Amino acid sequence: MDRRSTVSSLPLFIFSAAIIFLVTASVANAADSLIVKTDKGKVQGKTSSDSGVRAFLGIPYAAPPVGNLRWKEPLPAEKWHGTRDATAFGSRCMQEHPYSDMIFRDPGISEDCLSLNVWTPAKKKGEKLPVMVWIYGGGYVTGGTSEPRQDGENLAKNGVVVVSMNYRLGIFGFYVGHELAAESEHHAAGNYGLMDQSAAIAWVHRNIAEFGGDPQNVTIFGESAGSFSVSTQMASPLSKDLIAKAIGESGGAFSRTEMRYLSMEETATADEAFATKAFGTSSLAALRAVSAEKLLEEANKAAAPDFGPDVDGYFLPENVPDIFREGKQAKVPLLAGWNKDEGTLEVVTAPEKTTMASLRAMAETRFGARANEFLKAYAATTDDEALRVAEDFSGDSFIAYSTWAWIDAQVKTGDAPVYRYLFQRPSPGDPNHPVAAGAFHSDDIEYVFGNLDSRKGAEWKPEDYKLSKLMQTYWTNFAKTSDPNGKSASSDVPAWPKYDEATHWQVMHLDAVSAAEPDQHRDRYLFLQSLATK
Repeated sequence: MDRRSTVSSLPLFIFSAAIIFLVTASVANAADSLIVKTDKGKVQGKTSSDSGVRAFLGIPYAAPPVGNLRWKEPLPAEKWHGTRDATAFGSRCMQEHPYSDMIFRDPGISEDCLSLNVWTPAKKKGEKLPVMVWIYGGGYVTGGTSEPRQDGENLAKNGVVVVSMNYRLGIFGFYVGHELAAESEHHAAGNYGLMDQSAAIAWVHRNIAEFGGDPQNVTIFGESAGSFSVSTQMASPLSKDLIAKAIGESGGAFSRTEMRYLSMEETATADEAFATKAFGTSSLAALRAVSAEKLLEEANKAAAPDFGPDVDGYFLPENVPDIFREGKQAKVPLLAGWNKDEGTLEVVTAPEKTTMASLRAMAETRFGARANEFLKAYAATTDDEALRVAEDFSGDSFIAYSTWAWIDAQVKTGDAPVYRYLFQRPSPGDPNHPVAAGAFHSDDIEYVFGNLDSRKGAEWKPEDYKLSKLMQTYWTNFAKTSDPNGKSASSDVPAWPKYDEATHWQVMHLDAVSAAEPDQHRDRYLFLQSLATK
């Protein structure tokens, strides 16, 4: 080869080398972006080929609550060396009998379950994207973060970082005993599942900037027991200063009896009586020696207490309604509501169909001298209307009133904007739900997360996908700006007014065609509230 041919080949050689360098650098940068340093060590996640969203799954946020750490406030996770794989969900917490529509993708149940997941569209740290921390429902006895309908990838595509955590359930999360209070530096017992949630939110504040999130803009949101949890986290002195905004879907720690959690003393007495009957002892050392499987078996028997939150004097210094009434809760924007047919299943599966006559009989039995007040608020003139009224009252009694009371309390003392919705899109059906009647309880989850296709066998229509996109927009706009409308008006996003007296209590009705209108049934909730305060 002569000198001329060698010189002429140099540009091609240099160009090829540059390409190789750029490709190599790009691959290296992509790999580096999947390794994030947390305060306990490095984790390596994965990237969705469809969306580019990075997912980091199964990250420990607290020490395993096993052995002598069973029934203790969550402690920090141990540091690890090297890079921890974060491409698979951690085990869900100990539980039995998940609801029929719960489908999990984790290894199964374990007492070692305190892990969380992060989905982020950020390409690097420091982007300061809004953060949405999800708390799943399941009555404080079942649930987990690995359900496909709660996967955070599609919601994250809207420009937010999504986080979800596993938290202790049932007897593991809420058992109360005198010895537990005695060994606690706070002289408190119970609420371990709620403290797990709080610990995960605190983890977000310490670490989320590394994933491109803004620790000063954290929205907590949840459904059913997750929504009860959101209202309770707002009330707790451990969490309220960690929250920038809150979203509640079907549930609040209020009810027709104002959700009066039992005191720690009352709860301890009941729980220790159960332990003595089930295990022959209420000794803390002996109960910590019982296997997790045996504890779970006994706790799921009919005679067992309902293990749930208590007023422990630490996580909850008072009952939640009292804290809100006194204005001691998080003074943050709130978006909350419920589904139209929360109670329909109970009514339509009842042995006898509701009629005008049976509606009046029920009113007289339950409300006595105030029956006519009930019948005025829940008015009906035909048997068909009586059936619908019965469905509404069932839903109100089950969960809608508790959500309304939370919303109303935040309007009165929260010093921040409040937005209320009614999800009323009739369900296309759910093969895993025994009777998919209307917009039933939990029917909204797939819409919020943009995961309609995770419900296998459902026949979705274009209107469903449109509504799902709208709800994702509202939810993420709220996380970004404290306003579901976002920063600018759009014909695709119907105006959602604030919920207060000045706007005549406007409610956003979420359906194939969504629109806001004044509350048509405020008298119902005021009637139920009058019963709760007697």
